[in-house]
Amino acid sequence: MDDRPLTALDREALLMHASGRPGKIEITPSKPLTTQRDLALAYSPGVAAPCLEIARDPATAYDYTARGNLVAVVSNGTAVLGLGNLGALASKPVMEGKAVLFKKFADVDAIDLELDTNDVDEIINCVRFLGPSFGGINLEDIKAPECFIIEQRLQELMPIPVFHDDQHGTAIIVAAGLINACHLTRRTFDDIRIVINGAGAAGVACAELVKFMGVPHNNVLLCDTKGVIHTGRQDLNQWKSGHAVDTEDRSLTDALAGADVFLGLSVKGAVTPEMVAGMADRPIIFAMANPDPEITPEQVATVRTDAIMATGRSDYPNQINNVLGFPYIFRGALDVRARSINMAMKEAAARAVAQLAREDVPDEVDRAYAGRRLRYGPEYIIPVPFDPRLIYAIPPAVALAAMSSGVATMPIVDMAAYRQQLSARLDPTASTLQAIHATVASHPKRVVFAEGEEEKSVRAAIAFRNGGYGIPILVGREDRIEEVTQAMGLGSLEGIEIYNARVSIHNQSYTDTLYARMGRQGALYRDVQRWVNQDRNVFGACMVANGDADAMVTGLTRHQHHVLDQIRMCIDPTPGERLMGLTMVVARGRTVFIADTTVHEAPSAREMATIARQAARKARQLGHEPRVALLAYSTFGAPKGRTPAVMREAIRLLDEEHPDFEYEGEMGAHVALDPDLMSLYPFQRLSGPANVLIMPGLHSANISYKLLQKLGGGTVIGPMLLGLSRPVQMTAMDATVSDIVHMAVMAAHQALET
Repeated sequence: MDDRPLTALDREALLMHASGRPGKIEITPSKPLTTQRDLALAYSPGVAAPCLEIARDPATAYDYTARGNLVAVVSNGTAVLGLGNLGALASKPVMEGKAVLFKKFADVDAIDLELDTNDVDEIINCVRFLGPSFGGINLEDIKAPECFIIEQRLQELMPIPVFHDDQHGTAIIVAAGLINACHLTRRTFDDIRIVINGAGAAGVACAELVKFMGVPHNNVLLCDTKGVIHTGRQDLNQWKSGHAVDTEDRSLTDALAGADVFLGLSVKGAVTPEMVAGMADRPIIFAMANPDPEITPEQVATVRTDAIMATGRSDYPNQINNVLGFPYIFRGALDVRARSINMAMKEAAARAVAQLAREDVPDEVDRAYAGRRLRYGPEYIIPVPFDPRLIYAIPPAVALAAMSSGVATMPIVDMAAYRQQLSARLDPTASTLQAIHATVASHPKRVVFAEGEEEKSVRAAIAFRNGGYGIPILVGREDRIEEVTQAMGLGSLEGIEIYNARVSIHNQSYTDTLYARMGRQGALYRDVQRWVNQDRNVFGACMVANGDADAMVTGLTRHQHHVLDQIRMCIDPTPGERLMGLTMVVARGRTVFIADTTVHEAPSAREMATIARQAARKARQLGHEPRVALLAYSTFGAPKGRTPAVMREAIRLLDEEHPDFEYEGEMGAHVALDPDLMSLYPFQRLSGPANVLIMPGLHSANISYKLLQKLGGGTVIGPMLLGLSRPVQMTAMDATVSDIVHMAVMAAHQALET
């Protein structure tokens, strides 16, 4: 048991898990259940019909229930992350997290099952008898050697995939990276010599997979805490003994002398620079111990300039991350109703991941990783976890391997159509937004949190710092901020700057600069001085305008129109653009962008055209190919009125400009979002439902997104301010801490683009 004191990050994580609905998952119905008829169909008496069909033909369970898209995440908590045996109940946060990753990355529904026993037979029986409920079993955080026994027995007993991700997920991504590292160093699997340090579940699985893929048995040296696993040892269990080789090498140092590849699945510091210096030319080093690798890239660089390096960490290139594998492997296995996940499917997944890294990286991924050019080479041998192509690159390869190896029970006939279905399963927004967070973490910025004395703002600033996104700047009184921090038990404010606007050394220069802007607009010098001294939004905006900070987030304590007026006093719009608000709504795997939700009360036709262009550009940056609908209460002239006429004129202006995105209007919202209704107008130009909605006025835009926020069951992001020459973002007054952090990261990302 880990008895270390709670850190600030620990407390932040506890607050996140406990806020709102406790935990990270919930179950929502996939069918409407609002009327008595709905209930009669979904439950008694209508539910009897699918029950009887399944009794006659068990295969129809995949047609009438969620079984075909449902995975059990099973653990007894004996090997939880790097924390050891915490027990079943304490493993639940990790297993919930695993279920979330299944859903987010591959649209696989997963339920966590924590088993309160260490008895192997009890675990096997518990899982096997739950088999009819699930399409697959993901074993997680079960210690070796029990995990080997449990997986093997369940694979023999159950006609569905059973997959221990700690073993095979790691092995698959390691193999993918190794394929490309060998390609870059002109090696082949049949002539490389590999040393694996760590003979637990992952180490053994890596050895098995690379041998299956062609590495000779005697070319793989597996090491445990006692040294090299060789044929002379008498202390080996059946899993280790299968990898014993006849060799004179006894220590890790001996094994690494002249080795081509090191795979580390052990502990921090297990490898020294001297060991690396003795490896072959252009060595391949995967140091994957978490949270700290066996040897860091910086240490390797002191003795070798020719090494290809990978770790398990996101702050170095080439992260070996299981999330690149398990969601998509299960996706492919479920979609062909595979009886198991065999070695051929694992190899196919590894080769698909490797091939993806060699392909041209889409613009939206490059844009999300601003400042880092993702191109195949020594620092990019594995795709980044947020690459939206993973969903349609890996599952088809896994499905094809299942079909060719005979374990698929429902083969896919049209693979091209299957890839299109996979692409449509996930909204690209999630991947892009996560990539934006990763990019900001690698290019930290100074961000002002203007309402620095508010509890949510302080928590958000601490979360921003802990996330590695940069230096948060709180505007407020230091003693008050300290009181808030201590009351919440969030630890030190180290790494966070605090500015009291009233006594700041910058007041004079900010006042002079702002008076130069506002003097001809009726402001007296003393007015400007009072704004700078007393108004945190003005002070924060002056910091950004004068280059003392990179970006700013605000909005908790005042209405957005008032905040916007203060910001505009200090910061001009970008030349040629209009200041506007764009709100992103994500619901049921679908994203729509709504504009303008913040600024223009009754836009003219020309303003509408500009709003459409800027909204389309932002949607594309966030991973969507824009299909823009200019909305009104009429559709193509019926009925007639002033607002539809403005939209028609905006369409005419766009026609003259020939923009590089799809657009159409005027349209009712019901038509723009429904492909069946769109088909009633064969002349309309959108290739699918609109994902960018240009509203006829601020009233309709603002009301619409707020209704969706409160009633729609989705996630609302924004309004995002577009068109300012310096990055500032606003939150709603009821924003959560996560909302504030997200908008701060969005502002920081904008700073990378300016």
